[in-house]
Amino acid sequence: MEILVCVKRVPDTAENEIEVNRQGSDIERDDLVYSVNEWDNYAVEEAIQIRDKVGGSVTVVTVGDDESEEVLRREMAMGADNGLLLCDAAFEGADGKGLATILKAAVEKGKYDLILTGAQADDGAAQVGGMLAAMLDYPYASLVNKIDVQDGKLKVGREIEGGNQEMNAIELPCVLSIQTGINEPRYVGIRGIRKVASVEIPQHGAADLGVDPAAVGTAGAKVKRVDYFVPEMGEGAEMLAGSTEEIIAKLIELLKAKGGLK
Repeated sequence: MEILVCVKRVPDTAENEIEVNRQGSDIERDDLVYSVNEWDNYAVEEAIQIRDKVGGSVTVVTVGDDESEEVLRREMAMGADNGLLLCDAAFEGADGKGLATILKAAVEKGKYDLILTGAQADDGAAQVGGMLAAMLDYPYASLVNKIDVQDGKLKVGREIEGGNQEMNAIELPCVLSIQTGINEPRYVGIRGIRKVASVEIPQHGAADLGVDPAAVGTAGAKVKRVDYFVPEMGEGAEMLAGSTEEIIAKLIELLKAKGGLK
């Protein structure tokens, strides 16, 4: 099975103090520590496990600048077979649709049975996987937390409301957005990183992919960030003291006072 996994280089929130810039247009990105998007890491691990069971190869792809190559090498050290960097000044400022357009072109240049994405990335929109599937006219499932390969088809489990799980049969080729917790991503050691340090990673720009620069990046973005801010702190929680009965009585009084109970 030929598997393509879409990954992204994002600020590591565990290693950074995230601050909004003065213009309110983005976060301050100078001196940030970056890593692979958490959801994408689970997607790569799942792809590796599927490959190890049924054969084939795993290719990791990202849209970004030259520095994004580091996340591709990290995932190759983890066990992916190939990396592909989609890099072009025309791609900068792409919205979800622009990213999906770029990735669609990369999919069509290859021959993949299964395309995996993380359920969401740093912007939290959770839209690229679904848009990519729609553009390719492929079956799609989101929030996938279980995959079984069965005679050329997949049986996938989806995390839905109330802690329930939905099971679906889906035909290949397809696109799946992977939820965290589907597996336990393996540790990447120094030896693995050194092993792939000198491996050549192909780069494709707009011309290589046959993508119209006016349709992607800032020029083609239909969604633009207007404001970026940290919400003001509220008054905080009111802690109720006393016995269980006293706390219940106080809570009922507060709910009545605020219109929650009549």
